[in-house]
Amino acid sequence: MNLPNKLTLLRVVLVPIFMAFMFINTLWANIAGLAIFIIASLTDMLDGKIARKRNLITNFGKFIDPLADKFMVIGAMLVLLYKYEYIRPVFFWAVLIVIFRELAVTSMRLIASGSGVVVPANMLGKIKTVTQIVCICTVIIEPMLI
Repeated sequence: MNLPNKLTLLRVVLVPIFMAFMFINTLWANIAGLAIFIIASLTDMLDGKIARKRNLITNFGKFIDPLADKFMVIGAMLVLLYKYEYIRPVFFWAVLIVIFRELAVTSMRLIASGSGVVVPANMLGKIKTVTQIVCICTVIIEPMLI
């Protein structure tokens, strides 16, 4: 278990903690939830950089890193869907599309891994994840500014 994989597993552990804070309807809990989400997001960037720089890339890391991203993004989107009633009519469809897309991609990865092939994330997947993280942070921050 190398450092990048530990950071990825930390991200998985931070997801339910983030969700718990976000379910508390106070300003300090929302700020704490946002901070936890940002920390989890930064571990996503760090684990990849460390793994590439120190040549610590593993098949486990190639598999668990995108999965941890999915847990983080889908968990956050479900919390936002539950918490913010005013965005539900539109956001519900966005969450549904993201969940089905992630399930499809994960299913294809599992089929490929059954053949002994590990499919690492590509640049478009990384851009998608960063975009989702920025959007989630924006939705969390916006009610705090009003």
